[in-house]
Amino acid sequence: MAEEFSPHATNPGDDEPSLAERLALVQARIAQAAARAGRNPAEITLVAVSKTKPFGMIAELAAAGQMDFGENRLDELWQKVDEAQRQDVTGIRWHAIGTIQSRKSKLAVGPFALVHSVDTRKLAERLNRDAEAAGQRVAALLEINVSGEESKHGFTPQQLLPEVPGLLALPGLHIQGLMTMAPLESEPEATRPVFRRLRLLLDELRARFPQGDWRHLSMGMTNDFEVAIEEGATLVRVGTAIFGKR
Repeated sequence: MAEEFSPHATNPGDDEPSLAERLALVQARIAQAAARAGRNPAEITLVAVSKTKPFGMIAELAAAGQMDFGENRLDELWQKVDEAQRQDVTGIRWHAIGTIQSRKSKLAVGPFALVHSVDTRKLAERLNRDAEAAGQRVAALLEINVSGEESKHGFTPQQLLPEVPGLLALPGLHIQGLMTMAPLESEPEATRPVFRRLRLLLDELRARFPQGDWRHLSMGMTNDFEVAIEEGATLVRVGTAIFGKR
């Protein structure tokens, strides 16, 4: 696979794969990983991470059938939401996948499929307040720092459990599962214990808090999404394998 995406990759005769070809390859790898785990590929949603990429690339992928896109920065996400409306590109499901500063919580309330990164009780309460003020209910995942790295955001598993009843009671939030960021490892297999611990935590939450909606595990990126699928991911966040290196 070429190391960088060429804007002319869709031209006949070019060696670089087109966006649609990159997408198809990732979809095939998802299906193969699901088969290894005895899972239905339809259970897994591919979120194409489009941060810093021009809207034209998103539109091209949407034309190829990719409808879920993830953005790290809320300002950029809103710009692309507006651009989709201007260009009449319909059907896109937008995912807010980056860290959200509490002072920008209002920007996370909008026409989004899912907010992946509720990483503190304070942020959850602010999103709840902003959602109620807007007459909305925000679909969200709780970000978990499974690995314990200081550079990672999120609840530790130990911090999370006593917080769950209060989080589930927030009327402006619809908690739908968990998300994690695994350490960047040279060998994808090294991330398996992180993904497994998140799945086991979700199983524990389902047993202890059956009133909750624990449908999703958002885990796995370009380097390790196949391992994440084998460990139960329902959402994988893939950028480089689709768009090329940044």
